[in-house]
Amino acid sequence: MNLELALRMTEAALKQAVREGATISVAVVDEGGHLVSFQRMEGAEIAGPVLAPRKAYTSVALRRTTEDLAELTAPGGELSGLPGGRFLCVGGGVPLWADYGEGERVVGGVGVSGGTITQDVRCAEAAASVWRTR
Repeated sequence: MNLELALRMTEAALKQAVREGATISVAVVDEGGHLVSFQRMEGAEIAGPVLAPRKAYTSVALRRTTEDLAELTAPGGELSGLPGGRFLCVGGGVPLWADYGEGERVVGGVGVSGGTITQDVRCAEAAASVWRTR
């Protein structure tokens, strides 16, 4: 993950947000969950600077989309009781995978907050598609 690529990813999420009619914040983190790029649209919710990086971090730490984790962490789910601390298991976080010889590993993540869950997921996927086609 480098800054140039992370900036292209955040721009892709913002462009998708405009198409969706959403006002978002978007964060890209590296494989350690450290923030590489962050952008917040004018008028975006006040919580976005906290929620977007947490979604990105969660997707890296648990190697799953936060949308998938929402179901798994619901009461009675396989990972019930997990959310808390830095984990945020609500749609809008996507891990970024890369092949390193012996198998794939997570090398970063993207998190989006500010729209509906569906909008956040679509914006995060737009950013992740930049990673996949780099």
